Amino acid sequence: MTFRGFRIMPTRTLPPAGAAAAGAACISSSAVLMRLAATSPSITALGRCVFALPVLGALALLERRRGAPPMPSRSRWLARLAGVFLAADLIVWSHAIAALGAGLGTVVGNLEVLIIALLAWLVLGERPGRSLVLASPVMLAGLALVGGLADTGGSHAYGADPSLGVLYGAGVALLYAIYILMLRQATTASGAGAAVAAPLFEATAGATAGSVVLGFALHDFRFAAYPLTWPTVGWLALLALTSQVVGWLLITVSMPRLAAGMIGALLLIQPAGSVALSYVILGERPSALQLVGVALVLTGVVVAVSVRTSGADYSRRRTRIIRQASAASTGRSASKSP
Repeated sequence: MTFRGFRIMPTRTLPPAGAAAAGAACISSSAVLMRLAATSPSITALGRCVFALPVLGALALLERRRGAPPMPSRSRWLARLAGVFLAADLIVWSHAIAALGAGLGTVVGNLEVLIIALLAWLVLGERPGRSLVLASPVMLAGLALVGGLADTGGSHAYGADPSLGVLYGAGVALLYAIYILMLRQATTASGAGAAVAAPLFEATAGATAGSVVLGFALHDFRFAAYPLTWPTVGWLALLALTSQVVGWLLITVSMPRLAAGMIGALLLIQPAGSVALSYVILGERPSALQLVGVALVLTGVVVAVSVRTSGADYSRRRTRIIRQASAASTGRSASKSP
């Protein structure tokens, strides 16, 4: 498998489906690693970005040496601005995890599928498909169950404040949707089809700066309360490498060689894997109704990306939203995905 001019790993060693599954498994560990780091939200966001920057910078430099054209100034600044929204997303996500748990906090973030479509409709004039309209009430019902709004009697929702966690999760989805659409515009406007790591490097640089500004503004850099011990630094470094770098690169380089339905199924490994990992590693035990809510949210995602059309446009439209999300995360233009 090649990475826009240089080799990441032999294709025979790891087929496209395996690469996508491995990437989804990497990003499914994000919330668990954030919880294990046990530090403030701003420090978590800053650590994820700072440790990823050198690796992404080296990949971007390698791209340039392999002949990739430089990003225009406008595209670079748009990617950096998108990174500021990513920083805010990471900080709010930490609050969602604290209120709702690592597993459920990740599931709620899948609301981004709905928000991306709505923003694309309002801002870019891309009308949502009928399947998304059908999926919306299913996803919202699932969110209500995850938030514990239907728990009565002896059934108790997991989480310090599950209702607040769902609100934080909705904020996470909104911020991440803005990040995705802005980075998509940056990569589309740049026209630098050969560049993959460079846009993500610029966005991560913007997220680093955004984490610093937001951290000071929120008085969240509490190093006395959250000392940077070796376990914390190690978890943050692992978070950066698995989520910010390896995970999304593996997913994106595998997408052009996978069927549309396979992509949607494989990306569901992230929320499902996060719930499983939080159960095993963190001992999180959602209530029965919350697990039903998880099933409804994931079902809504499947329906939302399952647009039925005919002809050559079928595969593209069926996974348009998912491709935009993953493409933007690595700086690749979704409009150029087959």
